[in-house]
Amino acid sequence: QVQLVESGGGLVQAGGSLRLSCAASGRTGGSYCMGWFRQAPGKEREFVALISGRGGTTYYADSVKGRFTIYRDSAKNTVHLQMNSLKPEGTAIYYCAASVSIWAIHEDEYHYWGQGTQVTVSS
Repeated sequence: QVQLVESGGGLVQAGGSLRLSCAASGRTGGSYCMGWFRQAPGKEREFVALISGRGGTTYYADSVKGRFTIYRDSAKNTVHLQMNSLKPEGTAIYYCAASVSIWAIHEDEYHYWGQGTQVTVSS
């Protein structure tokens, strides 16, 4: 089992920045693919970014490409999502997830989920 705890959400003005963190505990010795997803009010959860289980290859949704950066701190079993130039449409609950696969884009490929952290972007 892997436990994931997100932090770093909050209220920010449009154009601002936030850094989300996802701390993993439990059986973290594997090469998990780590992803971030978000769910806006009244909408389905959507993929935001991932970092592969080996090599650290990253992949982003088109809507955040160039503004968000996902990176891993392996020594601390933590994955971060640096979000810059935030837009009001980025208001959502952001979830961290882990997949036993090396590469996973779809949420049904992820096996472990955090509880989420709220990000609100005001216009």
